[in-house]
Amino acid sequence: MPLLQNGERFPFIEVPAVGGGGIKLPDALAGAFGVVLVYRGDWCPYCNAQLAAFEKASARFAEIGIKTIAFSVDPEATAKNTVARHSIHFPVGHSADLDQVVAALGCYTGDSPRCLQTTGFVLAPDGRVLNAVYSSLAIGRLVPDDVVGLVTYVKKKAAA
Repeated sequence: MPLLQNGERFPFIEVPAVGGGGIKLPDALAGAFGVVLVYRGDWCPYCNAQLAAFEKASARFAEIGIKTIAFSVDPEATAKNTVARHSIHFPVGHSADLDQVVAALGCYTGDSPRCLQTTGFVLAPDGRVLNAVYSSLAIGRLVPDDVVGLVTYVKKKAAA
């Protein structure tokens, strides 16, 4: 289970999307800075707080050119409830194949319930990993202000 390193290209992953269709990563974020949030599940209060915070930051993200996508192993009905409860407007995937995601991204897992532990990635417009945050339990995750700060710094550095 190798962890993704900064500068590596984010591997291809496809998950079903709430509302139909699929989310193909990193292609769904191509041309923009991107955030990929792997969350534990609807049952996790920390994940719910993180998803709500990223939804709240979505207007600010749009101004800066940052797109967000989240997914979990939750079944579609559960993920749909999460989206509705937090009025999430960014794409949310469901029913992710835990073993496939672990093999591709190196996420930690939980046993009770069986889940992907919180993992977050900030991607460059070309799909390279700018930052990866791996959590082995519930805490330690990306927050919107840190993403804004990182992307602002990277853009400023590129313009210099």
